[in-house]
Amino acid sequence: MSTVDSFGAKSTLTVGSTDYEIFRIDTVPGFEKLPFSLKVLLENLLRTEDGANVTKAQIEALGSWDAAAEPDTEIQFTPARVVMQDFTGVPCIVDLATMREAVTALGGDPNRINPLSPAEMVIDHSVIADLFGTENALERNVEIEYERNGERYQFLRWGQTAFDDFKVVPPGTGIVHQVNIEHLAKVIYDRTVDGTLRAYPDTCVGTDSHTTMVNGLGVLGWGVGGIEAEAAMLGQPVSMLIPRVVGFKLTGAIPAGVTATDVVLTITDMLRKHGVVGKFVEFYGEGVASVPLANRATIGNMSPEFGSTAAMFPIDDVTLDYLRLTGRDEQTVALVEAYAKEQSLWHDASRELVFSEYLELDLSTVVPSIAGPKRPQDRILLSEAKSQFEKDILNYATATSSDSIVDLEVDQSFPASDPGSVPGEEETHTGEILISSGGPAAASRPVRITPPTGSPYVLDNGAVTLAAITSCTNTSNPSVMIAAGLLARKAREKGLKQKPWVKTTLGPGSKVVTDYYEKSGLDKDLEGLGFYTVGYGCTICIGNSGPLIEEVSAAVNDHDLAVTAVLSGNRNFEGRISPDVKMNYLASPPLVVAYALAGSMNFDFETDALGKDEAGNDVFLKDIWPAPDEVQEIIDSSISREQFITQYATVFEGDERWKNLPTPTGPVFEWDADSTYVRKAPYFDGMSMELTPVADITGARVLATLGDSVTTDHISPAGNIKAGTPAAQYLTEHGVGQKDFNSYGSRRGNHEVMIRGTFANIRLKNALVSAVNDGAVVEGGFTRDFTQEGGPQSFIYDASQNYQAQGTPLVIFGGKEYGSGSSRDWAAKGTSLLGVKAVITESFERIHRSNLIGMGVVPLQFPAGESWESLGLDGTEIVSIHGLEQLNDGVTPKTVRVTAEPSEFSAAGKEPIEFDAVVRIDTPGEADYYRNGGILQYVLRSLV
Repeated sequence: MSTVDSFGAKSTLTVGSTDYEIFRIDTVPGFEKLPFSLKVLLENLLRTEDGANVTKAQIEALGSWDAAAEPDTEIQFTPARVVMQDFTGVPCIVDLATMREAVTALGGDPNRINPLSPAEMVIDHSVIADLFGTENALERNVEIEYERNGERYQFLRWGQTAFDDFKVVPPGTGIVHQVNIEHLAKVIYDRTVDGTLRAYPDTCVGTDSHTTMVNGLGVLGWGVGGIEAEAAMLGQPVSMLIPRVVGFKLTGAIPAGVTATDVVLTITDMLRKHGVVGKFVEFYGEGVASVPLANRATIGNMSPEFGSTAAMFPIDDVTLDYLRLTGRDEQTVALVEAYAKEQSLWHDASRELVFSEYLELDLSTVVPSIAGPKRPQDRILLSEAKSQFEKDILNYATATSSDSIVDLEVDQSFPASDPGSVPGEEETHTGEILISSGGPAAASRPVRITPPTGSPYVLDNGAVTLAAITSCTNTSNPSVMIAAGLLARKAREKGLKQKPWVKTTLGPGSKVVTDYYEKSGLDKDLEGLGFYTVGYGCTICIGNSGPLIEEVSAAVNDHDLAVTAVLSGNRNFEGRISPDVKMNYLASPPLVVAYALAGSMNFDFETDALGKDEAGNDVFLKDIWPAPDEVQEIIDSSISREQFITQYATVFEGDERWKNLPTPTGPVFEWDADSTYVRKAPYFDGMSMELTPVADITGARVLATLGDSVTTDHISPAGNIKAGTPAAQYLTEHGVGQKDFNSYGSRRGNHEVMIRGTFANIRLKNALVSAVNDGAVVEGGFTRDFTQEGGPQSFIYDASQNYQAQGTPLVIFGGKEYGSGSSRDWAAKGTSLLGVKAVITESFERIHRSNLIGMGVVPLQFPAGESWESLGLDGTEIVSIHGLEQLNDGVTPKTVRVTAEPSEFSAAGKEPIEFDAVVRIDTPGEADYYRNGGILQYVLRSLV
């Protein structure tokens, strides 16, 4: 609540017959030169000025923003609302429920723990594509979802009734970011404060990094860790430095044959190369008006992939048209237009704004692209996809001699890029299918498969075993979704079919997609190629892929094949999509369908035929690619405002399954001691009102020595729970059968499972383990346990338990871009609960660095240009960190002294190593959190 108005900014805006209180940004000198996103922040500060957290000096600093300067001014941003998905949202509600108990124990009122900012959760991360390719796939997958997640859903229904200002969108409705832009987002928020109706820009933080999708609607928002989201819900502002803003000028128009996905992969590539981590990106220029809202949302969605905090589009007529289309009422639309124009937030393409840095893209130069095989920024021109694959496969394939397939009969009529007939053998036509050999002979590993039904075929490296139209990035975009349906229609007309080894899935982002598919008849065309709806949720993009085709999975694992997945998502990190799939590619929805037809990544769409039509003519991709006017015709005839109004009228009610869930009542949750899904969090155990002084770290052991680009996918528990792992052992001990293990994501409300899955990714490479494996690279959640004789290989969790039993603190060494990827609270929570006190890297991703502090772990950086390897560290040392105690005096040190003494496990003659590490506690607010032992403890003490 604003208690100070130093600039006399409070005013009234009348829209129709309604008066709104507003805070005018034109009362602050310098406002006119600010980019759109900083004007939104300026209004935020004016409205929340209280003379303490938000001061006149901060407002003046923002008004006099120096575009060229490095960020050095801290401000406190108060988002209008918090958006959550269920994986990351469940721990938030668990922590709030635990805080209610902790407040009671400290003598406070549990009802004081409530979201002070509106909070909305969309349950979209739990449905798994167990069934696919059949009419009952959706219904059966939802049934299984409820069977697996009943405990969690009961808990969330309790939260919906126990907490004020907390809404839940039940399962089977849509993907959080699509529901956000289609329904939840207001663009201009209106809310009664102290009896007065107030209007202000809609802003949000979300517990998913792709919250930035709403940037396409002109709403400033970004992903934060669940830890920060909880604090924001409890009225704590988000502490941040006034950022640099990169102006991205758009000119021209998207050419025929190019999709929004191609545009966003191009922009991702450009911004990654430019470097935008920690910055805002803002799109402007004449080309903005030609970018449809759905395409803007696609671009905003990928902000985490290029590394920026936000990727903003301004408000204009395109924004208003989208609000009308998606069912917003006329008063809402009128308020958005009037407010934006009154507050200089309306896009004027003729004005050259001041930015910190500049880029430009002529949209007419964009060409079809994909990205892979393991990072979203690794863009590949579609025309070069085959040649690049032939190079990349050598890094993934286990080589064999091509002599291993001399006995195979090869169907030369099968349309593949390299049918691979065996030297010295006559070509025969037996109906057996052979996919391409996957590039050079050294990378070929063909395996004969005889499925229960259908013709035998030969599977090789490079086979597309999973083709998924999935993810908020593209399922919200009618142009690419309808293009996929039209391509399927044309393929069927030519007699083409998906290959029998391809698992095909469709995961619409909202039921509106199903509406327009059914209205246009495209649902039947997609189903004709196996693309049946498997669920309304993220599915494949977050690893909820379910099993591959049974015989395909067996062949992949028995013969160590390097097979591929093609998905229309935003994430393709190693080990994320499916444990069976080594190489993952991002592509537009129509290209996903095309690759299902091709069956292999070793395929050139320009020169290789997808098959033959009934007349025996070769069919190429260009023959079935839909023209833009065909796509637009179906958009015009199949999508209407009424569809959105109908589908969102009962968005919070849920189906009969949701309504019939037994729901606990009361202000304090009654924990079930036998639950393996939801357990009381341990963060407040033994907490008192008095601060425990910050202490230097002495006698620490190294838990892991990691390389560059270790993502939160490597750190945070995600995906399926593998038998034999510590998490699986815990569940087995608690009477859970392996078929009911479910995923880590579904068990985020149980810290016992999550600690055991931290740093347990099957692709994690901890160099520390190589020494006990003759120097070989070992993948998985392993380390050396120096509490044991000889320092043997051990599960990371088991070693950490032994260290904690001895009172030994732990540190982690990392490389560049440590913690990149999704904003995940458990990447920080798990690190903390494993006993790690410091993480020392070459550089951090913004959100993860902040989250570590929020959990009481200090982020440190090696001296510029140095790494743990260049300094001569190997992880066998005993580490001490001196200088942290200055924080007790209110001083945040710029550097601390790190000493690494050789231990009995170090090489003979190894000398002590000392260096000054940079302390990455960047703001006074972060220092307060660290002194309190974490952000939740800070909030709890402030409330009591």
